[in-house]
Amino acid sequence: MRVLIADDHDLVREAIASLLMQEGFEAVETVSDLGEAIAQVEQSGAFDLVLLDYKMPGMNGLEGLARMKAANDGKPVALLSGNMSRAAVQDAINQGAAGFVPKTIASISLSNAVKFMIAGEIFAPYNFMQEPDSAAGNLSTRETEVLRGLCDGLSNKEIARNLDLQEATIKLHVKTLCGKLEARNRTHAAMIARDQNLL
Repeated sequence: MRVLIADDHDLVREAIASLLMQEGFEAVETVSDLGEAIAQVEQSGAFDLVLLDYKMPGMNGLEGLARMKAANDGKPVALLSGNMSRAAVQDAINQGAAGFVPKTIASISLSNAVKFMIAGEIFAPYNFMQEPDSAAGNLSTRETEVLRGLCDGLSNKEIARNLDLQEATIKLHVKTLCGKLEARNRTHAAMIARDQNLL
């Protein structure tokens, strides 16, 4: 069984490849972006499964999935991600993804998921699909406006001016947002918002 892993993080890519080889997959190849993945398929023929990092260069959301599916001659293409919303996973599956593999998945589960998808089934972790999306529905209109400001790289002062509020009020909103999004800081909150398509 031939598997291609495309991920722009060297450690993640090599760790997944190593796990699969330990589980008996003999032909596991790795590349670092979508362009390389498509070139690899064109050069060596379709793979039994291609795993694409959802956020790597060239993906442009689900456009990359469609391009890879076309290149891989109808064989399964699935998405890898460290942080992807349930709605985004459902969209990907609706558009023909063979499934979604979290980067935190246990090694035995990873092996089983890959075999499952190669067999033509659709894989998404049951627990993940049962969880409500973490924050999308929990933000107030004002919190969403503040979050948009964070994503635009604005300071608290600039957000306050734009929304005609006190800077102290914005600080409180940022603190609440970080709590709701389980973010370490304002930059992390903006990253989560982008990853989960909250805006």
